[in-house]
Amino acid sequence: MDKQTGKFIASVVESLPKELDENLMQGWIENPKGLQKVLREALCPPAEEKKWFEKDGMIYFTVTSNGKSGKEWIEHFEFRRIKMNDRTRRILLKIKASKKSTTFQIVVIKGKLNRITLNIRTEADKRKFEKPNAEVACLIRDMFTDGEINMMGLMWIATMHEPIKDSDGDPIILGTGCYDSDSWLLANLDEPGSEWHREGGFAFVASQV
Repeated sequence: MDKQTGKFIASVVESLPKELDENLMQGWIENPKGLQKVLREALCPPAEEKKWFEKDGMIYFTVTSNGKSGKEWIEHFEFRRIKMNDRTRRILLKIKASKKSTTFQIVVIKGKLNRITLNIRTEADKRKFEKPNAEVACLIRDMFTDGEINMMGLMWIATMHEPIKDSDGDPIILGTGCYDSDSWLLANLDEPGSEWHREGGFAFVASQV
């Protein structure tokens, strides 16, 4: 028994209720499996079900449309203190929500050395992945904390929807990220030659459920 385990056991013993009588203690002695079950449930609560899984170097999860308009998303993220700049807000006002309860299986491509937009979309086409609705960026931002995205091995996720033109004509896609310890819904320039940093991922639709 290591020193840490010994200290823990001593702490548990010291914390036992003083009201335990001899008959109750004898009952637990005669039913060690029952005692193990009680201690396991108290000290080792079941882990929260994972929202995503990884297969062949790609991340998979499911999102479901809640039918929010762009204006409603802005209000929602402001309430949650998710950072957005003016460009993000302008793009959100242009998105169109899917029918409420529409469900999408999302696949995130990660770990590629070549981070050029054209090549990323070409890779997705080869795998028969589809462009998501722009609202998927909002659903991802709402579904995952920055810590959960980091657990995927990512710093950000760009949602590879059909680019939406900003007021200056720039093609923009939305994404999720963490910068300077703040959670962001990001507006990213998405031209065919745009180059991305390696620590991110690119969300497509694997199939529609």
